[in-house]
Amino acid sequence: MTESPLHLLLEFDARSQRDQDQPPAFLHRRDRKFALSCEQRGEIPDARLWLEHMARLSGPGNHPSIADTTGRLWSRINAGFATAGVLLGMLTMLGLLFYDGGQRINITVFLAFVVLQLFLALFTTAQALVGWQPWRWLAHRIIPRGRTGMVSRLNPVLMARAAHFGGLGFALTGLLTLLVMVVVQDLAFGWSTTLETSAPGYHRLVVAIATPWGWLWPAAVPELALVEATRFFRADIGAGAIEPQRWGQWWPFVTMLWTTWVLLPRGLLTLVSVALVRRRARQLLADHPGMHALMYRMETPSLDTGSQHNDAADMPDTGTRTNVQPLPDSDILLSWAGAGEPELPRTLTGATTRMLQAGGAASLEDDQKALSQIEEWLRQGPDQAVLVVTRSWEPPTGELQDFLTAARELWPRGTRVALVPLGLDARKEPEAHQLRQWLRFADRVGEDFVGVSVPSLEWRPPYADQGDLV
Repeated sequence: MTESPLHLLLEFDARSQRDQDQPPAFLHRRDRKFALSCEQRGEIPDARLWLEHMARLSGPGNHPSIADTTGRLWSRINAGFATAGVLLGMLTMLGLLFYDGGQRINITVFLAFVVLQLFLALFTTAQALVGWQPWRWLAHRIIPRGRTGMVSRLNPVLMARAAHFGGLGFALTGLLTLLVMVVVQDLAFGWSTTLETSAPGYHRLVVAIATPWGWLWPAAVPELALVEATRFFRADIGAGAIEPQRWGQWWPFVTMLWTTWVLLPRGLLTLVSVALVRRRARQLLADHPGMHALMYRMETPSLDTGSQHNDAADMPDTGTRTNVQPLPDSDILLSWAGAGEPELPRTLTGATTRMLQAGGAASLEDDQKALSQIEEWLRQGPDQAVLVVTRSWEPPTGELQDFLTAARELWPRGTRVALVPLGLDARKEPEAHQLRQWLRFADRVGEDFVGVSVPSLEWRPPYADQGDLV
């Protein structure tokens, strides 16, 4: 999984929305177990590790995630802005360099246009920093709105990034068009303004503008003689006494002017916009209500009382609608938390029995491998059951319930699970009061998927003639 803060935020937000439909007790047990597993491995649990863990539990999906969908949408938006910027940059530069042989290309117009571009670049970054959305009308049309509004909070910085991509394409193609026109056409530059401006004053202005590159390319800094010689007035006809080649000596200045004050600021501010998106995504992830709830669940121990009620005035739920079922014929046996050691009843094992370990000291990765291996075995043959051997004197845990919940989602439809509680002596029947807690547990998990059986087919509880266990 990618570590992009934006991708993490969108994935976490989508997962948090799905968790709202789950019981709080289930979420607490699941996330507390994940935190304990990270502690055993010496890792600090965070959003990335938690999402990777949830992805392993859920298995591969058939539909793209919300993060992938949103990422592709913004990639198309960025590409659209960049394409528009490329076309506009070429057309704009052709317009600025239009020369019909009689009128000069005015350097003053170039200066004004460069100032406009620099202002737009700075304004785009400023609106992203303050969270203003001048593109709100466009964002509402092309960007779907989520239930939590998390994406809408990112719209200012995301739209600023897209605008900068467009501006960067504009600046690049503008520079390329300028260089091509310098090569293929004889351009005549000059300067003119209606204001009372002397040539020395205009020269001081262009020298100040050329300060960043004066040491690198001295020829790109116009001399006073060139400024004095290339001033023109609209009423003038022809080129006067100036040598024709002098009109073209402005092109190094124009090239560096565009590169330094249009292209470089756009490139730098594009990088700033990318950094702003990452920083804003990190802030929203840290402040996400679901993140606070997740941290609380991971840090707080969970306790399963065996009751379906959480009201202190209610008595524990001892009723059950499930009875002991015959032991199914299955060659897949799973030992939960070391149950069955050092020996198993002979009625549970045979020459073709395939055994696996899960739960207890096993890691989450071991549990996932056991789930996947059993799924592979189940798909190789007809519908069958899976025997899960447990210790009858140990109460069912939330860890086992989470394991069975993941198994229901992963294993083929129609698979049955038979819980087989073993007594302290595997050759004897489990105590009746110990068996009741496993019947209640199977009732909570779902009797359509989980049942309770005993090691011996001939075994019957002494209270079997009295109806269901109570």
